[in-house]
Amino acid sequence: MKIPRIISVDDHVVEPPDLWSARLPAKYQDRGPRIIRERGKMGGPLGMQWIPDSSGNWADIWYYDDLVYPFSRLSAAVGMGDLAFATTTFDEIRPGCWKQKERLADMDANHVDVSICFPNTLPRFCGQTFMEREDKDLGLLCVQAYNDWMIDEWCAGEGRGRLIPLTIVPLWDVELAVQEVHRCAAKGSYAIAFSENPHPLGLPSIHTRYWDPLFRACEETKTAVCMHIGSSSKMPITTPDAPFIVSSTLTFQNAMGSLIDYVFSGTLARFPELTIAYSEGQVGWMPYVMERMDKLWEERVDNSFGSNLPERPTSYLKDRVIGCIFDDETGLANRDRIGMELITFETDYPHADSTFPDTEKIATQICVDAGLSESEVYALMRGNAIRAFGLERFGVEA
Repeated sequence: MKIPRIISVDDHVVEPPDLWSARLPAKYQDRGPRIIRERGKMGGPLGMQWIPDSSGNWADIWYYDDLVYPFSRLSAAVGMGDLAFATTTFDEIRPGCWKQKERLADMDANHVDVSICFPNTLPRFCGQTFMEREDKDLGLLCVQAYNDWMIDEWCAGEGRGRLIPLTIVPLWDVELAVQEVHRCAAKGSYAIAFSENPHPLGLPSIHTRYWDPLFRACEETKTAVCMHIGSSSKMPITTPDAPFIVSSTLTFQNAMGSLIDYVFSGTLARFPELTIAYSEGQVGWMPYVMERMDKLWEERVDNSFGSNLPERPTSYLKDRVIGCIFDDETGLANRDRIGMELITFETDYPHADSTFPDTEKIATQICVDAGLSESEVYALMRGNAIRAFGLERFGVEA
């Protein structure tokens, strides 16, 4: 089997050390996000606090107002070997993590044609960091600086049509978020990173309709809403003392809960042209959830369970709720029940789960093992992503 060049809908870019310092007004240079290289070690509660120490290892540290955020190896794991929760520097990581030319070369070597890159280190997966700081004027400038860099530099020049812009919004103010969607769409960005569940962030839930203006703006601009696992700053866990592997096994629960929220909040019904995408959420859980939603909807027509959807829940998923996989055998085995048009592929470069540099081999084996037809292989590796993200706007062809 020969698979087409891949469109990866979930990769990450390590933010360059001068991303904000090169763009923020002079008065914010000593407060805005900036990298300082210093010696130290991790300590404090849970070993997650940076402690400067002249006898410690060199590390690059993000400083931003009251935030001290060490650069972790986990954010740029490809080629790192020992991961752990250790710190690192920009000199130690693979250049493709943050330099465009080297990223394009790594994509070529990895059978990847097009990549959509989420935020990575400082902003986290949907820009939560800027919401958490007290100075929201500075926070808005930081959001805009990131988006301008994403559109005008990372995805421009040789990256045009290969690196697809994915921008963030000021989460603390829905009207500002609407303005940023329109501003970025005018500059050529048609995808935003949003939280899978705003409630754990201290924000209104999807059920309140508070976010409807944002979804309307996305619908109007044909902007996809992309939600990465962990963008709620909360991961599923069973007990406080359970090892990290438990949470890692359960990550799909975030996507599962989010999808159910989007369906039963009526969001997908109110915005029939809205596309939402779940990165790293896998799809193996979808068949039963789809079955369960439809059965409850049919049985509770008296609205005793709080649903007043006019049509069955699964009717709102077709062609515009996008799942993302990198090793989901169960999901592909149930593709007829899920809908092959809902499944896309990712390489997760440069994170620990990344299939780099063996993506072509791994993806081919996945397709062979699942018995995918030629048309299904094309849909998984390219076609569904082109449709869902409107990639023809970037000159991406079949």
